Amino acid sequence: MSAGRATAVLALALLLGACSSSAGGDEGRPRAGAPTTVATDLASCPDQPERAVAGPDRLPALRIGCPGGGTLDLSRAPGVPTVVTLWGSWCPPCREELPLMQQLADAAGDRVRVVGVISKDGLPQAAAFAADAKVTFPSAFDGEGRLMTDLGLNALPYTYFLDADGGLAFTQVGPVSSEEALRGLVAEHLGVRL
Repeated sequence: MSAGRATAVLALALLLGACSSSAGGDEGRPRAGAPTTVATDLASCPDQPERAVAGPDRLPALRIGCPGGGTLDLSRAPGVPTVVTLWGSWCPPCREELPLMQQLADAAGDRVRVVGVISKDGLPQAAAFAADAKVTFPSAFDGEGRLMTDLGLNALPYTYFLDADGGLAFTQVGPVSSEEALRGLVAEHLGVRL
C-alpha cells in the first residue's frame, strides 16, 4: 500500500471514529419553536478584556450567547490561556471527553480557562447531558452550528487551545483519552503546568 493511500485510509478511519453531526438523526437538534432558555448548572461565560484577538491563527470572530449568562466573543482576547471545546449531547465521544474537560477546569483554577461551545444541539438536551456529566464550566450555545460551519467541521469533538491573546496555539481533532493527556496538551501548547 502506498504512503498516500495509507494516509487516506487512516484519515477515513479517524473520521469514522469521530462523531458526525449527521450521525444522530434529528434527535438533539434544535427544533423550530424550541425554548431558547433552559435552567442549567452551566456557569456564565467569563468577562473578556476589551482587546482584539492577536496572532496569525485564530478562531472565527463570532459572538455566541451562553445559557448561564453572558457572551463568548471569539473576536476578543480571553485574557488567560483558554481551552475551547466544541461538544454536543448527540456525540458519543463527547460524552466520554466532557467529564475530563470538567476535571481539567477544576484543576486549572484561574490559570487556564475551559469554555465549551454546545454545537448543533438542542438546549434542553445539552443542559440535561451537562447535568448528567456534572459539567459546570461555561458553555456557549451554538445550536445552529455556526462555528462548526465556519471552521468546516462535520464531526466532534474538536478542542482549541488559545493563548491569552486569543491566538490559536493548537487544535485537538477528536477526543482526548485522559485528564493526564489534557494536562500534557496544556503544558505543551499553552505553557501552563497543572
